[in-house]
Amino acid sequence: MEAQQILSGFCPKSPSIPIVKHPFSLKFNSLPSSCPSIQSLNLEFPSGAFHPTSTAHKEVCSSSPRRIWCSRSNSTAEAKEEGHEVRSQVTVRKKKLAVFVSGGGSNFRSIHEASKWGSLHGDVHVLVTNKSECGGAEYARNNGIPVILFPKAKDGSNGLSPSDLVNTLRRFEVDFILLAGYLKLIPVELIRAYERSILNIHPSLLPAFGGKGYYGMKVHKAVVASGARFSGPTIHFVDEHFDTGRILAQRVVPVLANDTAEELAARVLKEEHQLYVEVVEALCEERIIWREDGVPLIQSKENPKEFH
Repeated sequence: MEAQQILSGFCPKSPSIPIVKHPFSLKFNSLPSSCPSIQSLNLEFPSGAFHPTSTAHKEVCSSSPRRIWCSRSNSTAEAKEEGHEVRSQVTVRKKKLAVFVSGGGSNFRSIHEASKWGSLHGDVHVLVTNKSECGGAEYARNNGIPVILFPKAKDGSNGLSPSDLVNTLRRFEVDFILLAGYLKLIPVELIRAYERSILNIHPSLLPAFGGKGYYGMKVHKAVVASGARFSGPTIHFVDEHFDTGRILAQRVVPVLANDTAEELAARVLKEEHQLYVEVVEALCEERIIWREDGVPLIQSKENPKEFH
């Protein structure tokens, strides 16, 4: 009994997350009978896809004059640099990811495959799409990943509202949201619920060729037509507008003299797949550090005193 009291002091219980049931429709293949708490969700669950998980712990980042720091639940070591203080951990909890897609989801597939092979310290727990029959949704179902339809369809028959989406992602205990070719504006409710936890990838060097209407092949056609000599993917945090959030990572791709939009798109996409996996790897390992002026940096894995 005394030992249990001592242990309880070191291992406080995580606060429970209230579950609010909403009367919207169901859409799934089969659902394990052991999970009655999610019967109210508008999900597509392949057989055996859901596994109960523990409550996620939030990462808290802050800053003070002349230093940056990022506190984490499992931090055990500190790396210091003049003007900076970074608390880095030896081991971190495996992160739970939600990916949003509208099309084929090639970046989603790269992230999922990296997770399966163990190069990411995180797993894709749920896919969100506005097109239930798109290639990304089909890939998710084939790999046992639950599919959520968002936003709600115009006739109101399927899909979730913004508040329902936030509650659903919380039930999945999602740590980070990754937009991978998702063409809808993210609702403010989700941005506020997942502050500094939503990433997007864009196929140009933002802030150039970004904003409403710039997506997919439209971006590459505009780049070629402009005469720009360089392009490439940008990964940025998501705010309430299209492509205006803080830039986290970029990779430069040359625009050749006789490039077509399709040729440029193929080269940029290849870099997208590699860059997104690298950034998500840093995200899951809690190596994203916020400078005091609000600029996010990636801490080097090999040398914690270096930032990208």
